[in-house]
Amino acid sequence: MGKPTGFMEYTRQSIPERNPSERTKDWDEYALPMSDEEAQKQGARCMDCGVPTCHTGMEINGVTTGCPVYHLIPEWNDMVYRGQWKEALEKEHEMNNFPEFTGFACPAPCEGACVLGLNEDPVAIRSVEKSIIEKGFEEGWVVPNPPQERTGKRVAVVGSGPAGLAAADQLNKAGHKVTVFERADRVGGLLTYGIPEMKLPYRIVERRIKILEAEGIEFITNTEVGKDFPVERLKEEFDATILCGGATIHRDVPAENNKLKGVHYAMDFLHANTKSLLDSGLSDGNYITAKDKNVVVIGGGDTGTDCIATSIRHNCKSLVQFDIYDKKGDMRDMMANPWPQYPVIHRIEYGQKEASSVFGDDPRAYAVMTKKFVGDENGHVKEVHTVNVSLRYDDNGNKIREEIPGSEKVWPAELVLVAIGFKGPEQGLIEQLNVETKTNSTVRAEYNKYTTNVEGVFAAGDMRRGQSLIVWAINEGRGAARECDRFLMGETQLP
Repeated sequence: MGKPTGFMEYTRQSIPERNPSERTKDWDEYALPMSDEEAQKQGARCMDCGVPTCHTGMEINGVTTGCPVYHLIPEWNDMVYRGQWKEALEKEHEMNNFPEFTGFACPAPCEGACVLGLNEDPVAIRSVEKSIIEKGFEEGWVVPNPPQERTGKRVAVVGSGPAGLAAADQLNKAGHKVTVFERADRVGGLLTYGIPEMKLPYRIVERRIKILEAEGIEFITNTEVGKDFPVERLKEEFDATILCGGATIHRDVPAENNKLKGVHYAMDFLHANTKSLLDSGLSDGNYITAKDKNVVVIGGGDTGTDCIATSIRHNCKSLVQFDIYDKKGDMRDMMANPWPQYPVIHRIEYGQKEASSVFGDDPRAYAVMTKKFVGDENGHVKEVHTVNVSLRYDDNGNKIREEIPGSEKVWPAELVLVAIGFKGPEQGLIEQLNVETKTNSTVRAEYNKYTTNVEGVFAAGDMRRGQSLIVWAINEGRGAARECDRFLMGETQLP
């Protein structure tokens, strides 16, 4: 715990942010560092709750509650409160290989499970987490620590997202020689090309990659396994393989004319923007621009918000974000959404704040379903037709959306960004390896075992569980490394 009376003395303060009107003029990080003093106050709010639930990750009704990597949150909150920053950093790294990734981009299900959140604002756990790791880098405490001995075993990790990086880091610590394959030109997977620069700057990813390289991990980019690197070579050159390729097959909007020009998947939009930004500061023009366009974003989640923020920085003409759900309340429904579940409430994220500062209002439209797209004479989208819907459940618990008569509306749009998630992993490599899949196309590998039907081939992260959180990817990467090490050595010391 932190200070015994801290939760009574201090109010919650989240990570400070730059002024929305100013930050939309550049691609710099929108958040500001929290001072040591404020972070210590936030750590002090951690209470002696007897049975803390913040650090125990689980799924309740399909929604994550608590921390999936079992972060020792009360312990490092107490250390920060006492000014023991280096000890807090060591405690952070015990359970999370990359607290900077979760500190910058995790929705913090740990805070939803905070006991203090039962009757007042929860502890600002993510803010403290980010403060610890950033101080660790600033002070030079985060340094390469290569293994003392090598086992002579070689492991291939396919995919360099958080699952792949966590697996590689753990296996390298165990002394195995690890090679990570990434088909993009930069390491990081969706950490690099799926999360915009102003939310998770590439320098944050890159500095960790440099440490992993210095510790002995080999990264091979611009190489798609199964295409540029034959699967036969995996079997010949490596003793085991871990598949961490993610779930990258997009969901389509089931609406008429959804293949018109100007209708793009959100990840294509975000990937191209980040690559052009990192390559040339957008001067090469190799990206999908929102400049002077009426932009419609379909999807109310974090990726949709990232599209909003990116479009604003392009100087779009107008913005609207469709959410198929009704607007949520400001307080959790303790009957339908009781603690310690993640609170399903109305939130105003960074992109909506920026849209309000530029256009004067929150860009979201609720309970909206897209019916069709209309194009011009050149086959380019010019309108989106929608209808409002109400939601009910049948006797089997299935969702049924009913159109509300008279709620039809036409929206001008020269750019439509589809941000409604992913169906599952791409099947090419999976089929070449003869790996079995489940009905939803994800790899069949039991949680906490991660073994596929093919000996020596493991699977972790979104490729195994479907679209999920960064923190679950790290959890699975660590677990897959543990089981891979057991397979290679007959026993394991990895957690």
